[in-house]
Amino acid sequence: MAVPTNTMLTYSAVGIREDLSNVIYNIAPMDTPFFSGCGRGSADNTKFEWQTDTIAAGTANQAIEGNDPTNDARANPVRLHNYTQISVYTIQSSGTNQAVDYAGRKSSQAYQLAKKAKQMKRDIEFMLTNNIVMAVGDSTEARKSAGLSTWLNTGYVSMNPTSGSPAAGNLGTLAPVDATATASITEAGMRDVIKTVYEAGGDPDVILCKPAIKQAISDLAQSVSSLRTDTKGDKPAHVIAAVDVYVSDFGTFKIVSDRNQFRDRDVFFVDFDYWSVSYLRPFRTENLAKTGDSVRQMLVVEYGLESKNQASTGFLADCKA
Repeated sequence: MAVPTNTMLTYSAVGIREDLSNVIYNIAPMDTPFFSGCGRGSADNTKFEWQTDTIAAGTANQAIEGNDPTNDARANPVRLHNYTQISVYTIQSSGTNQAVDYAGRKSSQAYQLAKKAKQMKRDIEFMLTNNIVMAVGDSTEARKSAGLSTWLNTGYVSMNPTSGSPAAGNLGTLAPVDATATASITEAGMRDVIKTVYEAGGDPDVILCKPAIKQAISDLAQSVSSLRTDTKGDKPAHVIAAVDVYVSDFGTFKIVSDRNQFRDRDVFFVDFDYWSVSYLRPFRTENLAKTGDSVRQMLVVEYGLESKNQASTGFLADCKA
């Protein structure tokens, strides 16, 4: 059917108001389970230090009656350190940009700062779980805080043990040696890590991994997955195909998927009581010098990872995603 002559249509109309939603939709993942799980500490210098200690394994302790004993050997605490690193984002907006009316936000400058603050949390999660060693820095190189995997030695297990090896020497200064990730995660590997950490005195309760490894752990239990239906028949049948809690001989673990973790190949068995983030400068917004018709602000934080006792946490390395 033809449109009558001179019928006004929207295709050629002038002056129709723009229909722009006043909501900005953003689904970027903001969960930072390692960063959020760590304790909060303070640092008074760019190099911050702490001490760890242990007690030797039990031995046959039998003394002769009346004997004049010799003095026991003494093991001193170990002194460790890390460096704080600086993370910044700088946002600048013209006076005009501040004055115009934006949809979905009152101030473009404030909106961008808030978005960068969320992005910085993701950066911190990425850096804390990074396979990076500490660096003191200088006028041309940024300071670096040693990441999680560079502290883990006692509870290290590789899915490719012929090539992979843990951080050695002074913790935080050497990265573990990566092997080619040829094998998927296995329950045997998980049990090996858990037993090793338990024997060292640790009691981790969180398994932290990337989404692909979380699915691989669920696949390990597919043989016991079952089709469930409500007894009254008023609910649809469903398949249980996920593992969120792993009960081992030495503790119960919550399995947490970390979308912002550094990489797929690393799986951590964490006791958060022994990890903290120490701040030399907590999150703050600095107003920078005004040089013209604009506003310029810097979001800054200075922080470092503190490993209170590395034997508390296990590390299953070189997992094929």
